[in-house]
Amino acid sequence: MTSDALRESVDPLVGLNWPGLSERLVKVLRLSTVPIAISFADSPPPGVDRFDAPMSSATDDGRQGRVPAGCVFWVHGAERAFATVPEDHGNCSVGSVTHGLLAPSEVIDHSDVAELVGAGWVGPDVLEQLPKVTRQPGSVVYAPLQDTPVEPDVVLLRVNARQLMVLSDALPGLSIGGKPQCHIVALAKEQGVAAASVGCAPTRQRIGMGPDEMTCALPAAQLDSIVAAIEKTAGIDAAVGRYAAEDARRFASRGS
Repeated sequence: MTSDALRESVDPLVGLNWPGLSERLVKVLRLSTVPIAISFADSPPPGVDRFDAPMSSATDDGRQGRVPAGCVFWVHGAERAFATVPEDHGNCSVGSVTHGLLAPSEVIDHSDVAELVGAGWVGPDVLEQLPKVTRQPGSVVYAPLQDTPVEPDVVLLRVNARQLMVLSDALPGLSIGGKPQCHIVALAKEQGVAAASVGCAPTRQRIGMGPDEMTCALPAAQLDSIVAAIEKTAGIDAAVGRYAAEDARRFASRGS
């Protein structure tokens, strides 16, 4: 089934031109990874393939999942559309909390939480303080934005410092934080704000992020106006950059 046919069969009332917005984002920001659509649903949507990698063996505290952590789905979501269910995310306790899949009380005794707290990476009360998806989903769907089969809640970008500069200028309310990296998905979905993360050590390791890479989560419902703001800002930055380059030539011509 083609991506267009799949979109029509799953959700015929697509609110925005997702392929067009994806193309504009890639072009204006010069993205090296396509924007990723993340959708929260009550159950896996019909017509969308389930993520079917083998389930890991369980740890002593019962953790298991189809990937090391939910952020790994971002890598696969840049390549194809698929639906996950809560147990697919179960190996990462922190990500399960930020995505509303498990309550803090259900993971507080897990060994991965103990490792992070014991190392001093986070405090013992971090789970209660984290932004969280408030309604427990029965499924989380990932897809390249250009091929999303359902209406996304969040659009995730992998960006470098220059791209984040443009985003920061274009979106004055942009929230920029750090660990855990997955908290920006909950911020974008629940608070309707654009949120960026400078990254966190576990995610950088798990998804192979480069040292200059960061992530940004955008509320999908606002994407039309967000992209327009980015395009306007990028044009202004280009004009100022040309001025600065021309002005610098006066100094280069002086010699040493």
